[in-house]
Amino acid sequence: MVLYGNVDIREVNLGFRVAGKLSTLRFDEGDTVQVGEVIAQLDSEPYQLQVANASASVKSLKALLKLKETGNRPQEIAQAKAQVLEQQAAVTNTTKLLQRAEKMHSINGISDQDLDNAKANAQETAARLSAAQQKLDLLEAGFRTEDIAQTKANITQAEATLASAELQVKDTILTAPSAGVILTRAQEVGAILPTGATIFTLSLQKPVWIRAYIHEVDMGKIHPGTVVDVYTDSRPDKPYRGQVGFISPRSEFTPKTVETTQLRTSLVYRLRIVVENPDESLRQGMPVTIKLSHQPATERATNSL
Repeated sequence: MVLYGNVDIREVNLGFRVAGKLSTLRFDEGDTVQVGEVIAQLDSEPYQLQVANASASVKSLKALLKLKETGNRPQEIAQAKAQVLEQQAAVTNTTKLLQRAEKMHSINGISDQDLDNAKANAQETAARLSAAQQKLDLLEAGFRTEDIAQTKANITQAEATLASAELQVKDTILTAPSAGVILTRAQEVGAILPTGATIFTLSLQKPVWIRAYIHEVDMGKIHPGTVVDVYTDSRPDKPYRGQVGFISPRSEFTPKTVETTQLRTSLVYRLRIVVENPDESLRQGMPVTIKLSHQPATERATNSL
């Protein structure tokens, strides 16, 4: 049985996940690249500055957390205690002055205004003592659990921002996801690119597939795993090895690219043949002829070793 089809090589449009100014292009159309190889770069300085800013925020929040977990310094607590003692002495003094003023006022020794002034001084010093005592209590109690938890949450958020900024720096470097050949170079150095703009179109070296079609009456002669020989016009005496990898469960009309008069207007089933030993001679869209091999797959695999 003979089938006809075309070479189907996957192509990938490559671009950056971040926007920026294109600073480096290392390949041109027709160049071969290997998996993981750096093929282009953006100016990373704006993203480096974001990393520095996010890193500073993390350090600042961690220092704040350490302060809250450690509590206030002994010197600050000692100073607050001294202020409380000072205000207590002032309260004692103004209380005595008020008592004297009340006695003098009872015998008309001072005016009503003087008595009111003494009362006001006593109330003011009492209020200052209360404020100083509350400040001391807060310093001795330290920071609230809720404050510490909030600071920890802020640190987690800042660390996530830092991680995102670091990832953006990495995304300014474009690497080849697979080995292949550069088909199209769509940009030039200095271009300001939006996110996802295509830089290169890469034709993958593997896998190389053959897209072919089979008539319904021949469906019983072929199945997934069937070994086939793939012939091209440029090397009719040296077939490529291949195996049927997929047969469509749905019928369709034969595409115009299949130039056989028997199948051109018939309902057929699409199948995909995986070429086991592709080389650079197989090009996208190249017409091929497929013939069933009489050699079992296991034997073919052994002979290829």
